[in-house]
Amino acid sequence: MALTFPRVSGTRLAVAAAATAVLAVGAPAAYASLEDDGPAHTAGPAAASTLARGKPFTETRLFFGTERPDGGPAVTDKQFMAFIDKEVTPGFPDGLTIQDGRGQWRDSNGKIERERSYELILLYPTTEARKRDVRIEEIRSDYEKAFAQDSVARLDERTRVDF
Repeated sequence: MALTFPRVSGTRLAVAAAATAVLAVGAPAAYASLEDDGPAHTAGPAAASTLARGKPFTETRLFFGTERPDGGPAVTDKQFMAFIDKEVTPGFPDGLTIQDGRGQWRDSNGKIERERSYELILLYPTTEARKRDVRIEEIRSDYEKAFAQDSVARLDERTRVDF
């Protein structure tokens, strides 16, 4: 891969080259540390002896809208919490986090929709990711059906967790 830089001063070029080198070298080390349950170290000379804390976990965030595309009444706090109690808590009894939000997205007709929303955060051991995936997809589908939603957004990230 060839890198092409625009004409810049020597200092700016050196800074850009150094940043590229750090990103190219540091990123694989950070991701590699999440692959197993063994000890991991953070990248960089100053942090080389710092042991990463926690165990490999997956963090899944689900984003639930409250406005109904059909123009019906918005999902209330009471309805949402009843959904969490019935559909989410049984599959994730060890804990979860819910945050209130405001979001916007483009609907299937191209219109920008703004709405009150909820963010659900789930943490679970990475070794359970395949099993948990099935349950998370059921939660998404059940919410879409129950509240006439076009979708429930999902974000998954690998992380390390220490309780």
